[in-house]
Amino acid sequence: MKRMQAVGLDTCEAYLDYLELHPEEFEPLFNTILINVTTFFRDPDVWAYLDTTILPQLLDHRESSPPLRVWSAGCAAGQEAYSLAMLLAERFGMEGVRERVKIYATDVDEEALQEARRAIYSPRDLEQLPPGFREKYFTGDGAVAALNRELRRAVMFGRLDLLQDAPISRIDLLLCRNTLMYFNADAQARILSRFSFSLDAHGFLLLGRAEMLFSHATMFFPVDLPRRIFRVIAKANHRDRIGPVALPGRDSMNNGSTSQMRLRLAAFESDTMSQLIVDATGVLVATSAGAREQFGLRPTDVGRPLQELEISYRPVDLRSAMDRVVADKRDEVLKEVHHFVAGHPRYFDVTVAPIRDQAAALLGMRIVFADSTSVHHLQSELTASKHELETAYDELQSTNEELETTNEELQSTVEELETTNEELQSTNEELETMNEELQSTNEELQTMNDELRTRSADADLTNTYLASVFSSLRSGVAVLDREYRVQIWNRRAEDLWGVRGDEAVGTQFLTLDIGLPVGQLAKSIRSVMNGDQPIAEKSIPSLTRRGRTVDCLVSITPLNSSEGSTSGVIILMDEAHPGQ
Repeated sequence: MKRMQAVGLDTCEAYLDYLELHPEEFEPLFNTILINVTTFFRDPDVWAYLDTTILPQLLDHRESSPPLRVWSAGCAAGQEAYSLAMLLAERFGMEGVRERVKIYATDVDEEALQEARRAIYSPRDLEQLPPGFREKYFTGDGAVAALNRELRRAVMFGRLDLLQDAPISRIDLLLCRNTLMYFNADAQARILSRFSFSLDAHGFLLLGRAEMLFSHATMFFPVDLPRRIFRVIAKANHRDRIGPVALPGRDSMNNGSTSQMRLRLAAFESDTMSQLIVDATGVLVATSAGAREQFGLRPTDVGRPLQELEISYRPVDLRSAMDRVVADKRDEVLKEVHHFVAGHPRYFDVTVAPIRDQAAALLGMRIVFADSTSVHHLQSELTASKHELETAYDELQSTNEELETTNEELQSTVEELETTNEELQSTNEELETMNEELQSTNEELQTMNDELRTRSADADLTNTYLASVFSSLRSGVAVLDREYRVQIWNRRAEDLWGVRGDEAVGTQFLTLDIGLPVGQLAKSIRSVMNGDQPIAEKSIPSLTRRGRTVDCLVSITPLNSSEGSTSGVIILMDEAHPGQ
């Protein structure tokens, strides 16, 4: 109705005729059908969970890692991507977001992308912002508000068709909320397969409230089902593919040594050293008293997957260490892990060791936190003493001060050059990835071009034959496509109506100014186009190019494609002779 009103039409039939005569109307109609409704921080509980749980897992211990890569698919006017940018700015500052995070936002609607790039919103759009965000990240008067320029530059917008275009790769966090529900099941499967390829090994996928993944358990598993947060299933060699095995000592329990097993378990759980036992499926099966006291574990945590517990990523990433133990088949030791216990800083040497049976099959893992605080303090004191001795030595060696200063300047220059080299190397890697994608696209286009060239040659030959046949007919011939454009106009038609072929071809037939009243044929042409019976012969009073009034006999037959569908019509025109 909106587009019908815009072009001044009242009925669907009239608008259908308008579309047939004005193909350029399809683009505004398509943009009107697309629904681009979103707000800042839509579903606040989802954003709160993302801020407090998901982002810490992605950001902790990434100081020396590549930037966090985020993709907002179906971003509409940009509110979702900018909401995430504001959350990250709370952690890193606006300049830090551009340095440590890459945010990609894509949509198929160019008008929505233009609005997102402008980043100008009404007061109603900002109603769901958290307290203080309006003043901190937006500027402007009461009528409109513009997003901070630095934060705007942190988001890269681009047009991307989820079904046709290549997906963005190496993504840590992918938001596609309330977009999949507009696709059928087959299209959803294709899109989710692309998302699985895009996400990194430990990446997260966020969907909308109305979307689920019932039939895609091989690609994703739920992290928080009510909030529609999923995690990609890792590739080969991930620890979740190890499979369930027996716990150490289970055979002894089955043989009647239950009391001895309970004694060993009680001794382990009362141990003041922090220790954890995890089975091969990643489930926590035992904790020592020291682990419960120093890391806040509870008895109810036993039996839960380790990855759901805070200790899996704080104070150190145990999941990655466990992956390395499985891959390398040896102990993994993490030195001087810093942690606060009862408000006091402590240091631990963390050892992740595999537990195997007599056949060397992996049963689980033992994780031991050895307190090295005293050793660390002693090392710190030794380091301080060493520094004092070095300072005294520097004072005695006053004659070498100038040389040392020069050496430090050179060292600083070398470090700057190394940093620049690393940045250039990272840029080169990204350019190589883009080049590979472009090369792949170019190969596909080349193949399509070859096919089109072959089809064009076949079509040219066919058209030559058809032109020869139509030119030899004594009747006037006009061949129309489904948009009523003239494709063939033979010599007899030129002689009848005085319009040359190069003037008629490509022109809307119903707009030709000739002696034949073409407007009277519109209904008949549409009927044959829609599959009704051909018009065998129809007499229409007409005026030839010589000004002579004649009865023109017109017949209309369908032009069928190779697939059997109607691709146009053939109109035969000739004077009615006396006696006919």
